[in-house]
Amino acid sequence: METLLPLAHRIGEKLKARKETIAISESSSGGLVSAALLAVPGASAYYMGGAVVYTRPAQDAFLAVPKEKRAGVRSSSEPWALLAAEHVRERLKTSWGLAETGAAGPTGNSYGDPAGHTCVAVVGPNGKIARTLRTGSADRAANMLAFATEALKLIDEQLK
Repeated sequence: METLLPLAHRIGEKLKARKETIAISESSSGGLVSAALLAVPGASAYYMGGAVVYTRPAQDAFLAVPKEKRAGVRSSSEPWALLAAEHVRERLKTSWGLAETGAAGPTGNSYGDPAGHTCVAVVGPNGKIARTLRTGSADRAANMLAFATEALKLIDEQLK
C-alpha cells in the first residue's frame, strides 16, 4: 500500500484542484485502488464511490450494466474495462470512471488469460482509454499491487 500512496496523493490533489470527481470499479486489485485514493486527506472532495466487482452477481448488483450493452463482451478484457469505467461514471455522475479487471493468480481465469493479466480503463472529459498489463507472475499479492498501480498510473496520465 505504501507504494500506492504517493501516486494516489498526486491524483487526489489534481482532482481537488480541478474540482472533479471519480468513481471506481475494480476486480482483481481487490479494493486497493479505492483504498489508496481514500487514504488521501480530503478524499471526500473527489471520491464518490467504488466497488470490488469480482463476480457476475457483483456485476449485476453494483454495475447493473444492461445485458444488451455487455452482449459479446467478456470480463478481463479492454472492452469490458471500458464498459465498466463508463458505467460506474454514469451511475455515480462523476467526471471520471476508472475500472480494473483481471486475473491475479495463482492461476489464470476461465477466459484463458494467465495469472498476472489485467485490463484497466479510464473514461472522462478527455475521452476513453484502456490498456492491458501482463506481469508474467503468479504471485497473487504482487499482481494485485501491480494492477492497482497500473490503474492509478492510467488515471494520473489522463489528468495531465
